Amino acid sequence: MVSAQPAVSVEHLTKRFRHAVAVDDVSFSVASGSAFGLLGRNGAGKSSTIKMLTTLSPLTAGRALVAGYDVATHAFDVRRHIGYVPQLQSADVDLTGYENLLIFAKLYRIPRDVRRERIEDALALMGLERVAHLLVRGYSGGMVRRLEIAQASLHHPAVLFLDEPTVGLDPVARRAVWARVKDLRARLGTTVFLTSHYMDEVSELCDQVAFLQDGRLVGLGTPADLCASAGPGADLDDVFVRLTTGSR
Repeated sequence: MVSAQPAVSVEHLTKRFRHAVAVDDVSFSVASGSAFGLLGRNGAGKSSTIKMLTTLSPLTAGRALVAGYDVATHAFDVRRHIGYVPQLQSADVDLTGYENLLIFAKLYRIPRDVRRERIEDALALMGLERVAHLLVRGYSGGMVRRLEIAQASLHHPAVLFLDEPTVGLDPVARRAVWARVKDLRARLGTTVFLTSHYMDEVSELCDQVAFLQDGRLVGLGTPADLCASAGPGADLDDVFVRLTTGSR
């Protein structure tokens, strides 16, 4: 069910380090049940933003609400209502897919009487039923990524953060991940917040996107509207270049 309250609301978000400003007075909101892409070149401030929204790094200034909770004052509640898939592999390759999910089910305190059903549902949603009891070290890259999404969504989070979810995957594996993310949204109504350098991925998955350059918000809107504003025949790659290199 889509809520009238934004899933993510950011007001004047700022992150300063000793000699640099990583995120500079950024404001945006993400509609509940939507998919939102945070885009920009390496070093633009995407990872710093996600770390603040997932309570992994404190805010320097501003305010951020995730799933209705203030990340600065209600970090525990935020963590209970989100899932997070980082860029680096998080699945344990020495365990089976099922065992990985069982560990996460216990960490998320999913009741014992529904754990098995929840795990089997997550495996089915990600298309991993056949390999559920095989060691993860034998999985393909795409299968590992789908398992990590299953882990992060096992507790049915309000917001799922995906940091470059298909980096390094081949085109077939990337499309398989896209399909599963769409299924997740359709089935659970999960809000998806992702970063990516693949503009075809962003066009396929995202309802709205924001562009950062040097920590500042330089573009915000639907992919279609941003492409239209860039000129006849422009695609999201053109928008990316235009907004993140200053060639406007």
